[in-house]
Amino acid sequence: MSNREKLLGEIVAESQRHYAAYVLFNQAMAEHLGVHPTDLQCVSLLDLEPEPVSTGEVARLTGLTPGSATRLVDRLAKAGLVVRHADPQDRRKSLVSLTPSARDRIGAAWETPGDAFGKVLSAYSDHELEVIGDYLRRATDVGRAQAARLTSPPTSGAAHTRS
Repeated sequence: MSNREKLLGEIVAESQRHYAAYVLFNQAMAEHLGVHPTDLQCVSLLDLEPEPVSTGEVARLTGLTPGSATRLVDRLAKAGLVVRHADPQDRRKSLVSLTPSARDRIGAAWETPGDAFGKVLSAYSDHELEVIGDYLRRATDVGRAQAARLTSPPTSGAAHTRS
């Protein structure tokens, strides 16, 4: 086994450990905040958006169906975490954004973990941080594409067998 093959194997294994640890962290954070993990993921993603987004965009960001995204937004609105705004481009549609209190609550909950993750990142050079950022962006794109592949119906060209 070459050194590169060994390194790639180690990175794959550490990635699996990272994903598992992040799922556990997300679950713990959700419980700490008293919300469902899916709700927390949505709130975290909305916190990254500079402007209010449509429910359709919530569906895209979370990987949920449009109906599930609507129910998610309904739960978040009932919990006082998001607010709906009329879409200035189309009054029939609404846009969703976090409430200021939700931003404050999530920000406060993230303070200690954010400091801990920041300490890890502070050990890297600017060039290494650029590489880490590039990897994370690319891995995110791959993850989204693979999730879409796994949740899409088989294509019509797929072979069907009869018993």
